[in-house]
Amino acid sequence: MIIEVKNLVAGYGQRVLIRNLSFSVPAPTFIAIIGHNGAGKTTFFKAFQQKVAYEGQLLVQGKDLKQLADATEQGLLSYLPQKNTVGFPIKVHDLVVMGLFRKKRFFQNYNAADYELAAQTLAQLQLSHLIDHDFTTLSGGEQQLVWLAQLILQDAAINLLDEPTQQLDVYYKNQVFNLLQQWVHQQKKTVLCITHDLQNLPQLQGYLLNLSKPAPTLEAITPESVQANQAFLEAGRQPVL
Repeated sequence: MIIEVKNLVAGYGQRVLIRNLSFSVPAPTFIAIIGHNGAGKTTFFKAFQQKVAYEGQLLVQGKDLKQLADATEQGLLSYLPQKNTVGFPIKVHDLVVMGLFRKKRFFQNYNAADYELAAQTLAQLQLSHLIDHDFTTLSGGEQQLVWLAQLILQDAAINLLDEPTQQLDVYYKNQVFNLLQQWVHQQKKTVLCITHDLQNLPQLQGYLLNLSKPAPTLEAITPESVQANQAFLEAGRQPVL
């Protein structure tokens, strides 16, 4: 199994956001995680990163995350937060090459081969023209694709993305979702993606996980399932029993 979630209960003190969540992912796939604000979407990701206390089990490739020192260092997980900013000038290729951090010893410099790999990844995303640009001068859509290029170099089995298309225009939203589909089908990666962009989902292959439902389960993405979940979310929050 790629991922096994067993009776997960997570929250903050008396505020339980996720109750008895269980599902398994046997093969690389794309999972769109949806739900109202406060439904536990980001909390779910924090549980994967061991940044929030939880009951139950989270297993990645058969390994209990509570028993691992650092799943990121071991190449099991990568994470792109909802807001990822840089407050200083840095060239695009210098930011992307940092995706190789876990393959480097402490204080070991990146070499020419590392930068060539970064350049190849940028070329794959049709971003070669930005390679020497200052990252902070790029548009929001360009910056997001650069972050995704860095994530590609991390080469993790499971990629957690928290609203990667937030505030992007239609063109860049399509670019991001197309890239995520390529990761699954060409690179055999598993992608868990928190999103509110349900209108972009019907053409994708994968699953929905609606954390606002009383008993969330994986649902195959189809135009019908997306429409039904859209209607569910528009109907408002369900009372917690």
